[in-house]
Amino acid sequence: MVLCALRSLIAAFFLASASVAMAQATGELVSADPVVDTPPGMQAWRVRYWTRSDSNRPIEVTGMIVAPREAAPRDARKIVAWAHGTSGVAQDCAVSTSPDFWQVTPGLSEMIAAGYVVVAPDYPGLGSDMQHGYLIGREAAHSVIDAVRAAQQIPGAYAGKDFAVWGESQGGHAALWTASEARRYGKGLNLVGTAAVAPPTDLLENLRTAKDQNVRAMLTAFVTYSWSQRFGAPLADLFGSVNRGVVGRLARNNCIKLDASPKLGTIVGILSVRNELKKADLAAHPAWASIARRNSTSAASVRGPVYMAQSVDDPLVSSDVTAAFARQLCRRGRAVQYESLPGGDHAKSGANSAGSALAWIANRFAGKPVPSTCRQLLATR
Repeated sequence: MVLCALRSLIAAFFLASASVAMAQATGELVSADPVVDTPPGMQAWRVRYWTRSDSNRPIEVTGMIVAPREAAPRDARKIVAWAHGTSGVAQDCAVSTSPDFWQVTPGLSEMIAAGYVVVAPDYPGLGSDMQHGYLIGREAAHSVIDAVRAAQQIPGAYAGKDFAVWGESQGGHAALWTASEARRYGKGLNLVGTAAVAPPTDLLENLRTAKDQNVRAMLTAFVTYSWSQRFGAPLADLFGSVNRGVVGRLARNNCIKLDASPKLGTIVGILSVRNELKKADLAAHPAWASIARRNSTSAASVRGPVYMAQSVDDPLVSSDVTAAFARQLCRRGRAVQYESLPGGDHAKSGANSAGSALAWIANRFAGKPVPSTCRQLLATR
């Protein structure tokens, strides 16, 4: 009798543990702290929730959820998941804790006025206790999808299951990965469309072809430090002893803030890394190339309609690389609306295309016919 009871107790313990682990993997909300000072018409919560890492391990992450400040709607609200551009790779680079969140999230007022819930994940390691995996696709997608699930658990948000994902730069990469993962990982949710603005797609080619050499050096420092910490890729493959230290300091001590001038030490570090990058090539080293390839976006796995926008003279993400990826989607039978933005403004490409992106998203929610510019894209190779 005692033995049977003990076995039952052990079995119950393991079943409970398995249940908790599963809940943690599917967007369980840990906390939702109301934000006191919000723009008019908005209510917001800084949230912590569970998601899954690149290695499928439960991890606790952070983000922001914003909803209209009005009476309960008749129907559940549609959700737009906003995936932000690069903010850095250090823990204190979380966008949700920035006082500039309201200004750097494009189209926020318009989305709230349209009655959407806006979920804005920080990505794992930004605001949470782990090294951020910069441009690690599956992990970023999981954090986006589970932020949508977390929003559904906030009573005042009235969030439903229909969502669109919209991202810029690093967030464009996350958005396309979300479209790849949604069918498998996002069960119970309905992704209606993906808007990706200036998205890195072929990571090796994007790093190689960036025109602004100073920005390229900084982002390469972010990439290489992050990947060395997360996957053990050896920095010695790419940098000498001095610049290995410089890369670490650049990554640990710098968060990206629009219109902010870099510190003198940052400028000197960028110039030092930039000089060594003249003879460093990630593609020439198997450990680095393997990480880059498995985190590049795959046209074969992206599902559903896609909106893409790209500045023609973008100094960081090559318009040629982005257009080539859009053509791959077209050849796979995807409906792609591609917009070429004039000029070469990378940092504000999300804001510059917000009107078009949000109109496209509204039409996906409304179930309208999906537009495609694939004929023009395939004719202008």
